Amino acid sequence: MARLEAAACEVRGEDIVGHERTARTSGAVDVAMPAKGSVESVRAAVSEIAEDVREVVLSFEAESATLWSTMVPPGRPCFTRRLVSEYIHLFQSLNARFADAESLALKYIVYQSGTPSIFSLGGDLDLFSRLIRARDEEGLRDYAHACAKMTYLNSISADLPIVTIALVQGQALGGGLESALSCNLIVAEKSATFGLPEVLFNLFPGMGAYSYLSRKVSSRIAEKLMLSGRTYSAAEMLEAGVIDEVVEDGTGEKAVRDLIERSQRRHNAQVGVYRTRRRVMPLSYEELRDVTDIWVECALGITDLDLRKMEKLVKAQDRLKGAVAMPAAAHS
Repeated sequence: MARLEAAACEVRGEDIVGHERTARTSGAVDVAMPAKGSVESVRAAVSEIAEDVREVVLSFEAESATLWSTMVPPGRPCFTRRLVSEYIHLFQSLNARFADAESLALKYIVYQSGTPSIFSLGGDLDLFSRLIRARDEEGLRDYAHACAKMTYLNSISADLPIVTIALVQGQALGGGLESALSCNLIVAEKSATFGLPEVLFNLFPGMGAYSYLSRKVSSRIAEKLMLSGRTYSAAEMLEAGVIDEVVEDGTGEKAVRDLIERSQRRHNAQVGVYRTRRRVMPLSYEELRDVTDIWVECALGITDLDLRKMEKLVKAQDRLKGAVAMPAAAHS
């Protein structure tokens, strides 16, 4: 696989984890390096990346060739600017290390939440309201472009032969649903709920919803979901073709493990099918970025009444977050 284009890897905004670490060498000491793409090299890379991130917990399971990625942002379970940057760092780092590996011991990445009953509440609405009130177009654009970059790099699996899976347990709203849609597969527990509530405060989901939904189902269904403002059950989303599998509550992780085990022997075929999907229905970073520019213009056009509705929703999210207990950080 070719390395990601430099332009597509550019990270704007706060410089959190966007650059590769400087190699640590000891001069004359000759240390044997593990083969690129081997279990040892993947484990070392994940360990190094894990040192750089605070809002993502990473756990590599060599026996299933799976990287478990758990979102643990502080406060409300949403996509903070840092969380977005950390995922960009993860994708860029994996590509930089393994783009030219002959084989790769990492075959699957699973995304899940560290917050019980909530996959993700989406974009950082508190940040949005502050930036809009300040008329900070540059700040809004920085966040939106970063989100476009994050979902794009995920949608192409960091340009590596990796299958991406979103495990949705609980609510996946707004940007939370958009991030899941950028994965190859979405597995949801029966009680999971999905929605694009932005229309309730006179905005639209601009971080990829239309692009991903129109390619996965249709433009008509995409617009219906985006403009309805309602919440949909896992069964409804399965019937619409938006998600791929629904399992009983409490069995999501086991279901994903079983799916991976069943898929191991056809992993090469899976990768080929998903690469073909991207070729037949191409989606560029430029498209996603341009849509976020439309979103920024729309965000700056909402009224004070719309902003108060947004801020009311932030308070509701804070209460919801306070009603659930955060688990221990790491995925064992």
